[in-house]
Amino acid sequence: MPSNQNPLGALPARFRRERVLIIGCGDVGQRAARVLQPAGRSGRGVALLALTRDASRKDALRAKGIRPLLGDLDQPATLRRLSGIATRVLHLAPPPSTQGQALDPRTMALLQVLRLRSQPLSLVYGSTSGVYGDCQGQWVAESRSVAPATERGLRRVNAERAVRFAGRSGLRASILRIPGIYAPDREGGTPRARLLRGTQVLQADDDVYTNHIHADDLARACVLALWRGKAQRIYHVSDDTQLKMGDYFDLAADLYGLPRPPRIAREQAATALPATLLSFMSESRRMRNQRLKTELRLALRHPTVLQGLKE
Repeated sequence: MPSNQNPLGALPARFRRERVLIIGCGDVGQRAARVLQPAGRSGRGVALLALTRDASRKDALRAKGIRPLLGDLDQPATLRRLSGIATRVLHLAPPPSTQGQALDPRTMALLQVLRLRSQPLSLVYGSTSGVYGDCQGQWVAESRSVAPATERGLRRVNAERAVRFAGRSGLRASILRIPGIYAPDREGGTPRARLLRGTQVLQADDDVYTNHIHADDLARACVLALWRGKAQRIYHVSDDTQLKMGDYFDLAADLYGLPRPPRIAREQAATALPATLLSFMSESRRMRNQRLKTELRLALRHPTVLQGLKE
């Protein structure tokens, strides 16, 4: 959380206010802003800024206490105003989903402009657990080598490497590897719609382990990492749930009073389910989260999906 243990502490009080820039200020970014908001209201805490390429969002962001900055990660020339504007940066913008593209030009463009002058004290990058590929249900620590099996995963690995390289010039960069995000108040944030459609899941012998994090816990982890994250450190932002995908949907169905989804063999799934869903059903892992708890010192408010979905 905000602290005077940084170069700002040597300045007069009126100049000490931290400025946090959010890149990708969607659902999670706005939740992170709300975590920071109480200090900001005091006038001595955190000033919030957010990059947006949509001018129509400016009033909505201002209403949330966030100063909007118009710019587009896909147009680097529009980003120059970001140079030197923030003391800390939360980067949650995904790479472009261009087919055949294994790079993330958006992260490269952002890092280049941040290096121009007065580099921020810290940067937190929100990546994905998909960088590991299929781990066949094994427990995965942050030290495990990446092995992405999709273009989406390759782009994230490219972004992570760029962020870590930027850390060599003194930027304290932390990488959060994030699994499936859920929350009852998040659009598409629960399995309810899929259950209502009757979408099938894999039978037990073919099923895969999935990992989860409640959007509010993720937002709190993002904020803690801005101040507590170690340099060039990777963190798994995952809760304590140990469930296979089909069991997760069964649990949700029981909570909602809906029929459990039908189970099918993997061979049937290859023709019955969309490619995007199949890609998630092809990767199985269980993520260790000790660093999240011991280094960032996050106490999960929703330790399992059972508790999170009930709320």
